[in-house]
Amino acid sequence: MAQLSDDCFAFGGPMMSVDEAVGLITTRVNAITDLETVALVDADGRVLARDIAAPLPLPPFTNSAVDGYAVRNADLPQAAEQAFPLDGRIQAGGLAQAPIKPGHTARIFTGAPMPPDAETVFMQEDVRIDESGKIVLPPGLKPGANVRPAGEDIPQGHVALRGGQRLRPQHVALAAAFGLTRLDVVRRIRVAVFSTGDELASPGEPRSASQLFDSNRFMLMAMLRRLGCEVSDLGILRDERTSLASGLKQVAGHHDLILTTGGVSTGEEDHVKAAVESVGSLVLWRMAIKPGRPVAMGIIDGVPLIGLPGNPVASFVTFVHVVRPTALALGGGLPEPLTPIPLRAAFTYKKKAGRREYVRASLRRAEDGGLEAIKFPREGAGLLSSLVETDGLVELGEDITNVEPGQDVGFLSYADLL
Repeated sequence: MAQLSDDCFAFGGPMMSVDEAVGLITTRVNAITDLETVALVDADGRVLARDIAAPLPLPPFTNSAVDGYAVRNADLPQAAEQAFPLDGRIQAGGLAQAPIKPGHTARIFTGAPMPPDAETVFMQEDVRIDESGKIVLPPGLKPGANVRPAGEDIPQGHVALRGGQRLRPQHVALAAAFGLTRLDVVRRIRVAVFSTGDELASPGEPRSASQLFDSNRFMLMAMLRRLGCEVSDLGILRDERTSLASGLKQVAGHHDLILTTGGVSTGEEDHVKAAVESVGSLVLWRMAIKPGRPVAMGIIDGVPLIGLPGNPVASFVTFVHVVRPTALALGGGLPEPLTPIPLRAAFTYKKKAGRREYVRASLRRAEDGGLEAIKFPREGAGLLSSLVETDGLVELGEDITNVEPGQDVGFLSYADLL
């Protein structure tokens, strides 16, 4: 379990930019070192523990890229078409043991090994068969056409998968192409999640007229699981300092990260701050981000704690920029920077300089075929509908103060955030 110092997240500035927050997290969080071996079928979403060099070239043998006819380069027709006697047939999975005779061609199928001395394949739709049964090949084909040389994709010994990569289906496919059946991965990080506040009730429990059903906790747990975390649901912890402190200290001994939503501020009824400070350390980051508000970063017995805002949209946005890089760093994952996709705005918007803002938006196809972003009609950070009825976030940098229709903006799809 990674152990951090109590001042790990200390920050001296009055207002922290998003880039400063991500940089501080990724440089000061220590990755866990516990490893485990998993079957290839279970490797998706896991962090690879170490580099994997190609144990064999891909493809492992030179083969045909098409169905057609293989010839030697020395026999390629130059100025006019030429008829060739047929010399054998090679299917995928078969062997090509004998060389093609000079002036002959062999029937070959996609994926079949090239016969010795043959270097080029004519596509079957480009040839014809004459009355005598010979194969007529046209002139002008480039030597080596329609052939996949051994190692063309990946040469043997090349580092094909990097330690720290969060494995996706394409990485799993590559490992399978190498014949691997098991991979060494970093164990999943263990995250404890809870909400605070007497104003909340868990779904399925009785709710008084002055309470809300707790939605943030379930959103955050779903987001953590998409990052490959092992999640413990601690439910709702009530606003009582002593029991909170005792519970947090106990939880820290069995987890790599503690995540809470709501209740971490300077208000008289927000007791999480005092509870954390009684068993560890806590700093409040004032981040220059909207939607958002101060984010609490703390350490309890070497285990990081993150306190997110209570409004669901603010919680969602700050999760992406604070919890996501923390979880990746703790789990030994390489940084996965978010890269907005450029498209056109179909809305007007004004904002303050020096603050990064995220506008909830839907995509539509414009008359000219280009993509444009439509802003959700309402602003509130408590509107869950704004996350459900949109496709992602338009990112407006610190230097932007005004957006007009037709202006290029950056778009982050929800699908790319986790």
